[in-house]
Amino acid sequence: MVDSPAPRKRKGERALAADMGWAETFIAVDWGTTNRRAWRIAGGTVEQEFEDGRGVLSVAKPDFPAAVAEVRERLGDHPMLMAGMIGSTRGWVEAAYVPCPAGLDEVAAALTWAEPARTAIVPGLSNRDPPDVMRGEEVQILGAVAAGLIPANCIVCHPGTHNKWAVVADGKLARFRTVMTGEMFSLLKEHSILSDLLTDDMGIDEAFRAGVSQGVGGRALTAELFSVRAGVLLGRRRKEDATDFTSGLLIGTDVAASLGEAGDGEVFVMGRPDLTRLYAAAIAIAGREASEIDGEAAFLAGIKAIAGQT
Repeated sequence: MVDSPAPRKRKGERALAADMGWAETFIAVDWGTTNRRAWRIAGGTVEQEFEDGRGVLSVAKPDFPAAVAEVRERLGDHPMLMAGMIGSTRGWVEAAYVPCPAGLDEVAAALTWAEPARTAIVPGLSNRDPPDVMRGEEVQILGAVAAGLIPANCIVCHPGTHNKWAVVADGKLARFRTVMTGEMFSLLKEHSILSDLLTDDMGIDEAFRAGVSQGVGGRALTAELFSVRAGVLLGRRRKEDATDFTSGLLIGTDVAASLGEAGDGEVFVMGRPDLTRLYAAAIAIAGREASEIDGEAAFLAGIKAIAGQT
């Protein structure tokens, strides 16, 4: 692993940021592992945006300054506030983790500044017990609280490659747990004995619901995964149902284990709509109420709040 440069925290940076026009126009970037998305925000309104596949894993360490400059070439020469994996050890400049419990004030106070000037990176959050980390999701979750999209005390499920289950208390992110459900499905799809069966798009149908029910039932996941292939070979399961059943099985197992740890009450499922609908359906099958929250709206609310756009 390549060491990241030490975080740059210079005296007066937050005051300098205000002088540079954060409140007028700035660029917000959600820079993840496999893609990045950027918005030019003026007076609290999105004027222009783009999304591409230039995630941190596609950029070599020496090439990050050019990749950052490319964003400004497309959206203008403005102050830039970035969140996500861009601040990880795999990204450009490492931004230290802020320990939970943490709110927007703690996050905004721990920005890491990078060269060129007028470029800041949002820190990630860390959980002490069990040890865990997140980058990017904290902007959405705390932004949703600030915008009134979720209450100040609630449970949040943030599905993705590394699914997050978070407890929000008194408006702060109190604790969270990461489950590698999305990555597990990807590995099964690309590198397992099930790869020739997992070829369809995921959807909510009877096969998905059956998989969720099986997962919620708490049976041995690894054995149930092998039964997907055996069921097709023996004519007990249709090949075209394999993708939906397997995704339901994984999500159901995730939901059953995570709901028990997170506590009671409604679950707010936040992120991309194609994923939130799957988890909301699974949570309902598990007997809990779920509401879907658009991740983009939550991210923009959070990044504006961090930049002083309230």
